[in-house]
Amino acid sequence: MSNILAIAHKELRQYFVSPMAYALIGLFAIIYGWFFIVSLNFVVRVSMQAGMGMGGPPTVNINEYMMRPLLGNTAVVMLLVLPMLTSRSYAEEKRSGTIELLLSSPLTELQIILGKFLGALALFTAMLGVTLVHVAVLFIYGEPELGPILSGYLGLWLMGASFISVGLLISSASRNQMVAGVVTFGVLLMFWVVSWMGDPSSGSTTASVLAYLSILDHFEDFSKGVIDTKHLAYYISFITFGLFLTVKSVDSERWRG
Repeated sequence: MSNILAIAHKELRQYFVSPMAYALIGLFAIIYGWFFIVSLNFVVRVSMQAGMGMGGPPTVNINEYMMRPLLGNTAVVMLLVLPMLTSRSYAEEKRSGTIELLLSSPLTELQIILGKFLGALALFTAMLGVTLVHVAVLFIYGEPELGPILSGYLGLWLMGASFISVGLLISSASRNQMVAGVVTFGVLLMFWVVSWMGDPSSGSTTASVLAYLSILDHFEDFSKGVIDTKHLAYYISFITFGLFLTVKSVDSERWRG
């Protein structure tokens, strides 16, 4: 375990030594903040219309009208940002030639992958943590429900961990950061829209399978405040399988090395 934590610490330190960590956290915070302001303006406008008798619901549910759309938009931002976070994990090591030193060290492939995974996951967790400032504002001036917000953030965290596992896999098979980032985005986008290829109303087995494979569909219940074990199992299985394939990819690199 100490070896894994040492690699995770090394990865996290490398993120913050370069401008990457600050740029990604800043970009994520700015985009989230913009979505937050847009969503807040919408809620205020709807509340004013209801108060003036101009239609709309008698009471505005902040979770339903603001947090659910905001969390959904945040997931889209993650789809764009996280491939940039993971693209350098192995591609940069190969480009600089340090991958040989890493693979010749007395570390197992699993320890290397888990260390890099935890390092990237820690940075992503920090990115989500910055957004809690905005959520705190809602509790100061409004009365949102805590449960759906916590479950929504749990869904975002699990989705982000799934994105990172795919990013590590693609990066381990590439020597170019740009290529790794673009391919990672393409693969994640495929899992994002895979359910669109089937007709849910048809009730066919194909449509059900495609809906289950969709990484976005499993997030919907989290954003509603529902934590279903089948969604937890999906994300955990997705992460585990992604890391397993990464171990095999790094293992083949060691044997070729």
